[in-house]
Amino acid sequence: MGHLNKTDGDLIARARRISGQMGAVERALEGDASCSETLHLVAAVRGALNGLLDEIIARHLQAHVARAGLTDAERLAGSEELLAVIRRYSK
Repeated sequence: MGHLNKTDGDLIARARRISGQMGAVERALEGDASCSETLHLVAAVRGALNGLLDEIIARHLQAHVARAGLTDAERLAGSEELLAVIRRYSK
């Protein structure tokens, strides 16, 4: 993220946890994990990804749409970027 700063380390930590969860999915697929166990792992990854997406969207809105001092053009650009992501995600 272009506006990622040192205080946003929680986003990096979340991404690393998701990476670890994906490793667990991979091990489950390679091993003898049950279908149910593997499905639970995949559902957990999906939930974690959705949570990360929600947080990034919220931060984008705060920084590029709702922040005081933005010009109308900057707000429009920020909202168009977000709309493009939402449309891509909803397909």
